[in-house]
Formats: sequence, C-alpha cells, structure tokens
Amino acid sequence: MQAMILAAGRGERMRPLTDRCPKPLLEVGGKPLIVWHLERLASAGIRDVVINHAWLGQEIERVLGDGSAYGVRIRYSAESTALETAGGIAQALPLLGDAPFLVINGDIWCDWNPEDAFAIAEGLSAGGAWLVLVDNPAHHPGGDFRLDSDGSVHAQGEPRLTFAGIGVYHPSLFADVQRGTAAPLAPLLRQAMTQNQAQGTRHAGRWTDVGTPQRLADLDSELRATAR
Repeated sequence: MQAMILAAGRGERMRPLTDRCPKPLLEVGGKPLIVWHLERLASAGIRDVVINHAWLGQEIERVLGDGSAYGVRIRYSAESTALETAGGIAQALPLLGDAPFLVINGDIWCDWNPEDAFAIAEGLSAGGAWLVLVDNPAHHPGGDFRLDSDGSVHAQGEPRLTFAGIGVYHPSLFADVQRGTAAPLAPLLRQAMTQNQAQGTRHAGRWTDVGTPQRLADLDSELRATAR
C-alpha cells in the first residue's frame, strides 16, 4: 500500500515561521511535523510514500532525502505552484498506482494508526472515499460532515464532525481532475457522499490542525511534556 503526504501549502497563517521553512518541516516535540507521519507510516508497515511540494520544496527534499533514515521510500511530486488537495493528488496519481491509497495532510499531528488503512483499502470500491473524522475543535465548531452509525459519511445533517485531513481514496475518485490544474478535495468528497460511496470513522485520540503559531507552540509543549 502507498501513502501520500500533502506538503505543498504555503502556510500563510504560520508566517513568519514559514517564510524560510516549509510548514511540514516546522518542529514539534523535537522533530519536524512530517517526520512524525513518516515514522508512524513505517511502524504500520507502509513503506512507499509520495510527498508533493511547492513552496520551498527543495528544502523538504534536502531534509528528508530518499526516506531511508525513517524506514520508508520517498518519491516526490513537485508542483510549480500549489495545486490544492485534489489537484495535488491527481498530479501524483502516476506515482500512486491503481490501488486505493492513504493520504495525510502534512500540517496535522494525529495518533491514528495507519495500519488500519490496509483493511480499509481492500474494501474500498471505485470512486470511494474513507475519512477520519474528529470532534470539532474550538477553531472549527461547525464541523464538516455527519457520520452515521453504519459508518457512512454525509455532507448534510447533525451532529457534525471535523475532517481530520486523513483519508483513504480510490484513484478513480480523481478521474475528472485534469493534471496540472488546481482543484479542491471537498467537492469530490461531497460527490462521493451523494453516491453513498463515502465511509469513515470517528477518531477519539489526539489530533491537532497546526494552523497557527500558537497551536504549533501548544502542541510542542504537549509532546515535550508527554516525553518526560
């Protein structure tokens, strides 16, 4: 199974920290955000990883190299300008292959176990999506989607949960996205939902959307305290 880590964003809300450092390389708990993902993927047995990048992408390649230091094999999907989530995934499809794959936002921290993705991918049909959802954080109280007791995910209805930025997708979900064009993910997910092809789970563990310098500092403090 392959995984993709999304690392092409500019990180505007993190400036000035991201003026000279790409957001996924910002450190928490003593190592870059993206390294937490790589180590967790390796521990789960997912060794083949694709990373897209745009802003300061050469720094990501310089720091991470071929991934061998973290127990994975990294291939890079370079974007001259960030193509948004669906556009970035569509651009990387030739590297990801024909089977369902795991995608993780590079600017989150989460203790969800990627090992679960193997069984999820086996059951994912063409055009399908499977999402990790979490309780709504204070900065996003309205949530994104409704999760039913049968695991189906819907765009409408209450109560709503927040999309964690972790999903397993069938490559055909991106069939209509032209390579090299910017495209958001949400419309594709809503399309899958209308066709009853979106499933998911609520993750009750730790999750942080590292969207501001304060959240970065808070997460760093938490991880360092836990490690003592």
